[in-house]
Amino acid sequence: MRSSTRKLRDLTVFAMLATIILASQIVLYGIPGVQLVMFFIATITLAYRWRALIPIYVYVLLFLVYYGFFPWNLPYLYIWLPLWGIFMLAGKLESKLPRKALVPVYAVLCGLFGLSFGVLYAPVQAAMFGLTLKQTIVWVAAGLPTDIGYAISNFTAGILIVPFSRLLRKLDRSGC
Repeated sequence: MRSSTRKLRDLTVFAMLATIILASQIVLYGIPGVQLVMFFIATITLAYRWRALIPIYVYVLLFLVYYGFFPWNLPYLYIWLPLWGIFMLAGKLESKLPRKALVPVYAVLCGLFGLSFGVLYAPVQAAMFGLTLKQTIVWVAAGLPTDIGYAISNFTAGILIVPFSRLLRKLDRSGC
């Protein structure tokens, strides 16, 4: 495939992936602790590796445009990088572990990330509202039920990461 055609296809695919991520978040917004953002970010990271940063940050831009460039949305500028990094490292396991072992590993990683979401969000909240360490811990603890919901939904969705990332890789190689 010619380089210019490849770039155009990547641009189109990445824009569609970012839009799908945002659309899934909007559709599931009314269900506390349930979203597929982490599933999609993990999946595209395994499939596209470094290039996954493009749809991730297009999603972040779309998120900020849709929900507003408010200070409480600033964590979205950094909050997905640890998940991307975790799955960049986890992707190296694919050649070392059987496929059946990858499914629970990826599901657990997604679940743990969902559980840590409030902790990752906390530094901006603490700085923005002038919270002490004790107040920040109380803020994180108050959000723990929602984070548990994120952990459960992310664990459940994480079961599908292996087949979806392999499908994306296959489609990418075939030029679809």
